[in-house]
Amino acid sequence: MSIAIVVPAYKEAKNIENLVKSILEVLKNPFIVIVDDSPNNEIENIIKDFNNIHYVYRGKKLGRGSAIIEGMKIIIKKKEIDKIIEMDADLIHDPKEIKGNLKIFENNNLDLLISSRYLKQSKIINWSFRRKVFSFLSNKLSKFLLGIPITDYTNGFRIYSRRSVEHIILNCGKIGDGFIVLSEILVELYFNNYKVEETSCIFKNRTEIESAVNMKEISNALLGLFKIYRRKKLLLKKLI
Repeated sequence: MSIAIVVPAYKEAKNIENLVKSILEVLKNPFIVIVDDSPNNEIENIIKDFNNIHYVYRGKKLGRGSAIIEGMKIIIKKKEIDKIIEMDADLIHDPKEIKGNLKIFENNNLDLLISSRYLKQSKIINWSFRRKVFSFLSNKLSKFLLGIPITDYTNGFRIYSRRSVEHIILNCGKIGDGFIVLSEILVELYFNNYKVEETSCIFKNRTEIESAVNMKEISNALLGLFKIYRRKKLLLKKLI
């Protein structure tokens, strides 16, 4: 066992069993860490018969970013783990893509591989026009400010090397929460000379739920983005 998967979850009891089964169809005995921010711990009972799953129940919505970092802290204690996959609990990230992504990751000796929704070969399915526009513009603004040659700063379907996760645990999670942590991680790794690339993906949103993005979340994301921009400037000064 050299592969671990960290899954942040919030009210995903109806999806979690299908996700775990789908992962086990493509990977043999991975170590899976589920960090659950749901109002109840229903997920714990659903996954109790699966082997090699570590369940963390936090009892309130503390945010996707902190969930990922908390999961990484658990994973890194296992010395045999050398690759860490991050993916969502709601089946928008297809486990069938994991094997191909791992080949790309290994063949190119990467520290971070991002599944991008915005490469030519990628597809976004079941997203409203409003949601597509908001995400596209957010990523364009991130690229303008942060200057990393990546098309998707905020998709949470990623593969990390062990050494990059060690760096993330020490240096990330201090700027904000939610998806802004994904951009923070990217900046930290890229401007510290970790090897970062991206690959195409099929991003299939759940048809029954449309993500609600309110003004508070938008303003927090923008504030976090400008904090990351300042962090980037500091990292660049160290490189000079």
